[in-house]
Amino acid sequence: MRKIDFKFALPNLITIVGLCLGLNSLKLAFEGSFERALIFIVIASIIDSLDGRIARLLKGTSKFGAELDSLTDFVNFGVCPSIILYFWILNNFGFYGWIVSMVFIVCCCLRLARFNLDIDEKKEFNWKVNFFKGVPSPAGAGLILLPMIFSFSSFKNIYQINAEMILIIVIFVSLLMISKIPTYSIKKVKMSKNGFILLVLGTVLFFSFLFKNTFETLTIFGICYLLSIPVSFIHYSNLNKKYEK
Repeated sequence: MRKIDFKFALPNLITIVGLCLGLNSLKLAFEGSFERALIFIVIASIIDSLDGRIARLLKGTSKFGAELDSLTDFVNFGVCPSIILYFWILNNFGFYGWIVSMVFIVCCCLRLARFNLDIDEKKEFNWKVNFFKGVPSPAGAGLILLPMIFSFSSFKNIYQINAEMILIIVIFVSLLMISKIPTYSIKKVKMSKNGFILLVLGTVLFFSFLFKNTFETLTIFGICYLLSIPVSFIHYSNLNKKYEK
């Protein structure tokens, strides 16, 4: 019987844990425990950001692991957030709310399929590895869930988001995912030692605030990401002009 090396098994086990968290978020949403469902999705997104890095660190990357990660992303950041949002508010629109939910899921599927095809192209143009085409699926999930996160934060006393606006947000984010608008990717960003120290300190502060004021921190983080999209577009355009010369 063929034995599996632990360095290949560990990243895949972590990915499976993330998948289980995503599936459990659906169960919690069905039971009406939306705050806990959001927390499970957040934890799943953190795990998603770690499994690939652990695989590369252990030199345990594999084609199987890449496919498993992609399928898990589709479930956790395509199916789960859309269904959670449907249980929360989109069901008020009946058939149209369900159609919008399916549109997001299909766009997530298309976005992930295109991402897998774009890997070879990025190997040819080194500077492009720092950008995604369109909004990545974890970010897309966060953006459509942002109104829900906002409603559980203390910011809800400042501004009220109506159901129609949420419907528009889901459609808008769906289009952003399948668009070719460049957005930042930090997977292969190189930094100095001082930059790494600042990153560590920033990460500690982020998680400290996340534990203390979970939904407020997630709201601010989501808004900051949304604002980064036009910045990344301008940055990409400038680099593209530079390297085309």
